[in-house]
Amino acid sequence: MEIPAVLAVVLIVAGVWSLVVWPQFLKRVMKDPRARDAAGKATKFLTVHVVLVTISMVLGLATAAIGIAGLVA
Repeated sequence: MEIPAVLAVVLIVAGVWSLVVWPQFLKRVMKDPRARDAAGKATKFLTVHVVLVTISMVLGLATAAIGIAGLVA
């Protein structure tokens, strides 16, 4: 795959951004009172956000990997 170096760097930065920002967001969500019910069980609020963060981090990792591959190739 050949992409311009500047675009590869943009992909790397976008991927790293996702890998840095989303875990911090999840920490805040887990502290939110809506994350657990009275019995301490995870609510739909928490489940949805865990899925959102997981997908976003996988996409961030893939984006960064594509950017790295674009620089190396």
